[in-house]
Amino acid sequence: MASVNKVIIIGNLGRDPEVRYTPSGAAVCNLRLATTRNWKNRESGERQEETEWHSVVLYDRQAEIAGEYLKKGRPVYIEGRLKTRKWQDKDGNDRYTTEIVAETMQLLGGRESMGGGEGGGMDEEMGGGGGGYSRPAARPAAPPRAPAPAPRPAPKSSTGFDDMDDDIPF
Repeated sequence: MASVNKVIIIGNLGRDPEVRYTPSGAAVCNLRLATTRNWKNRESGERQEETEWHSVVLYDRQAEIAGEYLKKGRPVYIEGRLKTRKWQDKDGNDRYTTEIVAETMQLLGGRESMGGGEGGGMDEEMGGGGGGYSRPAARPAAPPRAPAPAPRPAPKSSTGFDDMDDDIPF
C-alpha cells in the first residue's frame, strides 16, 4: 500500500534564516516558522490562541533564496515532507529532531515586507510581490504553447442525469 508524507504550512519566521554550506559547497538553510491557531472557548467565551513552532530545512538554490529574501516576521508558504533524524548531544546522548524538508517555498506578503533594500533585481527573479520556488525538475521545461481553444459545451446526454448535482460525498 502506498503512503503519503506531505506537509503544507503557512507561517511567520521567528528569526532570520541560518544558511550554511556543506564541504561540497551545497547550501543548507534552517528556518523556524510559527503557526498560530485561534478559537473561542465554548465555556468561557474567551478567545484562545496557541502557537506551534516548526523547524524547516531547505537545500541548494532554495536555501540561498531563503537566506537572501526572508527575514524575521516574514510570512512564507512551505510544502514538503517530515523527516526525523537522530543525532548525539555533547554528552553522547541520542537526540531526535523532526523537521520539514521543504520541496516548495513561496514568499508571501508585499514588497514592503521583503528584506534586502530597495529591491535590486527582485523584479526579475521573483516577479514583484513574491515568488514560488520548487526544486528543479529532472526534465527540461517544455517550450511555450499556443493558447488552447475555448472549450465547447458538452452535448446533452439522453440518460436524464444532466441536472444532477456534482456534490459526491466521497
